[in-house]
Amino acid sequence: MTRIPVQTLSRSYEVLVERGLLRSAAAALRDILPPDSRLFAVTQAPVRKHWGDVLRKSFNEAGRTVEVVEMPDGERSKTLAQLEKLGSKLVSRGADRQSVILALGGGVVGDVAGFLASVFMRGIPVVQIPTTLVAQVDSAIGGKTGVNLKSGKNLLGTFHQPLAVLADPDVLATLPEREYRSGLFEAMKYGVIRDPAVFELMEANSDALLHRDSALLETLITECIRVKADVVSADERESGERRILNFGHTIGHALEAETDYKQFLHGEAVGWGMIAATVIGMGMQITDSLTAQRIIGLVLAYAPLPRVDVNSEGIAKRLLSDKKTVGGVPHFILPTGVGKVEVVNIVPARAVIEAVEEIKKLSKA
Repeated sequence: MTRIPVQTLSRSYEVLVERGLLRSAAAALRDILPPDSRLFAVTQAPVRKHWGDVLRKSFNEAGRTVEVVEMPDGERSKTLAQLEKLGSKLVSRGADRQSVILALGGGVVGDVAGFLASVFMRGIPVVQIPTTLVAQVDSAIGGKTGVNLKSGKNLLGTFHQPLAVLADPDVLATLPEREYRSGLFEAMKYGVIRDPAVFELMEANSDALLHRDSALLETLITECIRVKADVVSADERESGERRILNFGHTIGHALEAETDYKQFLHGEAVGWGMIAATVIGMGMQITDSLTAQRIIGLVLAYAPLPRVDVNSEGIAKRLLSDKKTVGGVPHFILPTGVGKVEVVNIVPARAVIEAVEEIKKLSKA
């Protein structure tokens, strides 16, 4: 088992990575969970179908019970209304301040269950058990929680660090192809922002990774988590260095919101967002042509991506309500090389519109 520490002012914890880990979740968490706490797994029907009984069996064999609480599937369930429904379900099941939430699912479950844990009874512990590649390499780590508003993604939320994160690469075997590819776009972000080895791994092994080579996949997940843990440990609340994790997300989140969360999976939107950020970087003479060619080429190597059919001016307008916008100025993460990025807050609206027009063209090619 690989143990990757995350050390923040709020809490220090570990991300545990191992194939088959879900089947031994109770043993892995034995010294982490309070012995008398009631356990509530928040999940969605498709995840429960494949992995709910595996998790419950692990705890049953350890003499503990896990109660399952379901929420609807999909990004559109990330709402305050859904948060209230889940809170009411917990109350009806007798949850109290000693209870622990197990977030069993992808990024939506992790965000909503983490938010629920942060406010239920003024805060109870959560363990993140991510079942998608996006969640394993990114969203389950770092304590960000949130729900969406119509005006933008994750505009309501908290920082609530988990007791632990359990990442089992084996659970990715049941992911639909599109969901799996979505996670690969999120993973390549780490190669651009910090670790050229991750970029080169994905550049040289696209076929193997697309075919879910187990050894390569475990290596990729582990190395991405190391980067995320390092960045989060240095900047828990995104006041400085952690902003680099938003590479591709500024326009990516706007694409999701502009299409009412119906057209793009999160990683797909980030894939287009990374290309758009690279185009902006070239236009502002921050990104050289060779770096841009490699980044854009890597994203397209893991295609297909959904067609971009949005109003470019609408995307530029949405950036004004992005949570990374301060004083009406959106912050962009632009690549200066493979493994290096820069936070830029002087990007003109015209550059954004031109970048969106470019990805619209690429999506129709």
